[in-house]
Amino acid sequence: MTFVSRKLSRLGSFTAISAAMVLSAAAQDVPAGYPADYAKLIEAAKAEGTVSIYTSTDAAQSQKLQDAFTAKYGIKIAYNDLGTNGAYNQVISEAAAGQTTADIVWSSAMDLQMTLIMDSYGSEYVSPEAANLPAWANYKNVLYATTVEPIGAIYNTKALNADKLPKTYSDMIAFLKDNKAELQGKVATFDPEKSGSGFLHDSNDARKRKDFWDLAKAMGEDGAKLYSSSGGMKETVVSGENVIAINIIGSYALNWVKESPNLGVHFASDYTPAFSRLALIVKDAPHPNAAKLFVDFMLSKDGQTALAEGGLPSVRKDVSAGLNIDTLNERVGGGLKPIAVDEGLVEYMEPAKRVQFLNDWKAAIGR
Repeated sequence: MTFVSRKLSRLGSFTAISAAMVLSAAAQDVPAGYPADYAKLIEAAKAEGTVSIYTSTDAAQSQKLQDAFTAKYGIKIAYNDLGTNGAYNQVISEAAAGQTTADIVWSSAMDLQMTLIMDSYGSEYVSPEAANLPAWANYKNVLYATTVEPIGAIYNTKALNADKLPKTYSDMIAFLKDNKAELQGKVATFDPEKSGSGFLHDSNDARKRKDFWDLAKAMGEDGAKLYSSSGGMKETVVSGENVIAINIIGSYALNWVKESPNLGVHFASDYTPAFSRLALIVKDAPHPNAAKLFVDFMLSKDGQTALAEGGLPSVRKDVSAGLNIDTLNERVGGGLKPIAVDEGLVEYMEPAKRVQFLNDWKAAIGR
């Protein structure tokens, strides 16, 4: 063997050893129960080095999740809080221009997320964590629910005693009717025309409950004020301008009441709908392996624990930090009704149906 041959042989051996060492290190990061070849995905994700996320979730709420992922895998997160409509529109615009930069869209706009999937902007990925999710939380291995967040009411504890609060959904309708004089001009709710969350909540209730329109009419008769955000409603209830805000994001409210002594949170014991922040991997994602790794981590026990610690209830049953789907159900009185991740989400996204729904809403609430 010549000198050059020996040198090339040693170089080849060194390269093989280095590759084996990288795979060995990646193998140590493979979670229990995952496929043995998952180490290759980890190695490929680390080589990509970055995962780009378009989201509607405030960075502070997901910071524990981001920190845990980066600490475990050393992959940089490009976190872009664009809002629900911003994330949706950006993905479509980039695809049209052939310049996709998002790897993952993580959004609370369940209807917009399903629309992206129906319009073929998502990519199928069978996560090893899928078996740990409820059946309603996984749409064809393309769209995954990562949280379960109740929809309820907040009230001013100085103006309204807890024992006077209605127990059920139908009781709320009766409560609004029976206390019209005291509540006149002091009821708040989302404006579904201006709020994506409000539209999702109201259209879901319209699909699930025949008496939704009775609730809308009762709020209208009480002179309900309409808002575009949960935060806006919160401030008016804390100040006493409004006595109660209905159909508010309960995951926020559960944290607010810890800091505001005159604020209470309430859920109907027979019917508490819950939305989820949905994650999808974008078709033609520039960092597909890092995207898969992040989705898996987000759905894992460690990732779900990080989300729950940030105030976003876990969709899993085995998370002990914060609230998980079972302890949340207990907290709201046993009537938790998660909004299923299915094609029903887009029923009112068809333009004519959307316009008709909003017109019916305005008529019911007296606008």
